[in-house]
Amino acid sequence: MASVPSLASTVQQRLADGLSAALPEAASADPLLRRSDRADFQANGILALAKRFKGNPRELATKVVEAIPANDVLKEIEVSGPGFLNITVTDAAIVETLAARAADARLGVPFDGSAGTTVIDYAQPNVAKEMHVGHLRSAVIGAAMVGILEFTGETVVRRHHIGDWGTQFGMLIQYLIEHPHELDHSSEAEVSGEEAMSNLNRLYKASRTLFDSDEGFKTRARARVVDLQAGDEETIALWQRFVDESKIYFNSVFDKLDMDIRDADVVGESGYNDMLAETCRILEETGVAVRSEGALCVFFDDVKGPDGNPTPLIVQKSDGGFGYAATDLSAIRDRVENLKATTLLYVVDARQSLHFKMVFETARRAGWLNDEVKAHQLAFGTVLGKDGKPFKTREGETVRLVDLLDEAVDRATAVVREKAGKVGLTEAEIVENGQYVGIGAVKYADLSTSAARDYKFDLDQMVSLNGDTSVYLQYAYARIRSIFGKAGDRVPVAHPELELAPAERALGLHLDGFAETVAEAAAEYAPHKLTAYLYQLASLYTTFYDQCPVIKPAPAREVAENRLFLCDLTARTLHRGMALLGIRTPERL
Repeated sequence: MASVPSLASTVQQRLADGLSAALPEAASADPLLRRSDRADFQANGILALAKRFKGNPRELATKVVEAIPANDVLKEIEVSGPGFLNITVTDAAIVETLAARAADARLGVPFDGSAGTTVIDYAQPNVAKEMHVGHLRSAVIGAAMVGILEFTGETVVRRHHIGDWGTQFGMLIQYLIEHPHELDHSSEAEVSGEEAMSNLNRLYKASRTLFDSDEGFKTRARARVVDLQAGDEETIALWQRFVDESKIYFNSVFDKLDMDIRDADVVGESGYNDMLAETCRILEETGVAVRSEGALCVFFDDVKGPDGNPTPLIVQKSDGGFGYAATDLSAIRDRVENLKATTLLYVVDARQSLHFKMVFETARRAGWLNDEVKAHQLAFGTVLGKDGKPFKTREGETVRLVDLLDEAVDRATAVVREKAGKVGLTEAEIVENGQYVGIGAVKYADLSTSAARDYKFDLDQMVSLNGDTSVYLQYAYARIRSIFGKAGDRVPVAHPELELAPAERALGLHLDGFAETVAEAAAEYAPHKLTAYLYQLASLYTTFYDQCPVIKPAPAREVAENRLFLCDLTARTLHRGMALLGIRTPERL
């Protein structure tokens, strides 16, 4: 279906027509249209134009208004102050535009004509290590960006760059060789994530203790690292056992998060081993990297250490080992040359910003990034406890992610159970909805804050029915669905001939902004803009629900049908918007 022009774009076009008629030399000028409290829209671009053409802004504004032909969209245009235009659209234009959105399965969201291929690097846990609260944001923000970008027509390739290589594996593998049953499972049945992690934890702690206390074991473990890097078959087979055991655990956590992580998308640090030497050779031969004290380094004028000396990006250490930079640069080569990426998006903690700035600049100097292929770090802040300090347990330990998610589901299930009697939910529905509400609450709290900011993890607030929470939106959706169970023979029908109540107009004008919000969230990598839009939609719906009876007291049939139409489009918009963020909307709550 052809895309549905929003009211804002239609009004913008009418104003542009008036502008070019009143002042032909300003034909391409932007009227600077935005939503307004004083009217439906306000245009304030005429002030700058009048200044540019040395005219009187009020006179120019009046000329523009006079030059706009009569039409069925603009009800009133008032010249205000020094040349602002306050614009009110007709009720019919609102309803007709919404009817066009409702007729489209995509709710009028167009495909982006300039869509390309984005590789998103997100959800990057470490093999043989427990996932903690710090892993939450990369996974949640990354999955939301996958949903939003794919919906706008971008080809998205997911990449989970897990930490599956490095010196610690020498210690783990050597310990397993000397204690061969440490990763055995208790039965042939399917292994739980909890059992897999407990095996890995036990082995990690035991091997670390031995490594720190036994010089002989330490020597054997270091020799094992050399075997691993040389691709020794037995060593690689044992390394693979750690990776497989860790994947059982990762997948159990991602299942809890209601997140689809496909095995083919998991390409860890080890996936680029074969490219590392060539990456270094290319960088050295092209002069992008130079040898300094035996190490292969890239220097930058604007990156200096505390002593004022340049801090280089070390691609290869003086002992011949490869650093993170070599892996990250090889990943860029792979993503650009083999996956044909036009954009590389990294959902990574803000504390790694300097590293990525240096890596991206190196890739640009090498020609792997350029005007056609761009890289962007979607940097996120830290998860804080209620006290505003980094989130830790009472014992000062990092909080395990599974514990956090389980507690969120428990709290949410209690909230759902409290209300379940009114709706007649079964025990199975209470349990299922408790999961949707709990996990939705955690995701929404993360996504409703600008990614760059730190945010407080406060479960009491997250599962609250009041305020800017996913539960508030989920209840709004369920409330609308329940209305249709009571509507009898009345069905949603748009009636452009009706006069709209203020709450209907406000809801309608906001519904019309969905496509523009999705486009903005995609272009700016800003899922919080979509959560803010959806929260406002639920708030405007609440006001509409209070002020505009749909079923009781029964309004005239046409009014009821038109209000059911607004309810239906609101529900579909909430459902679609929440799905893009990875949050479920139960039909009954």
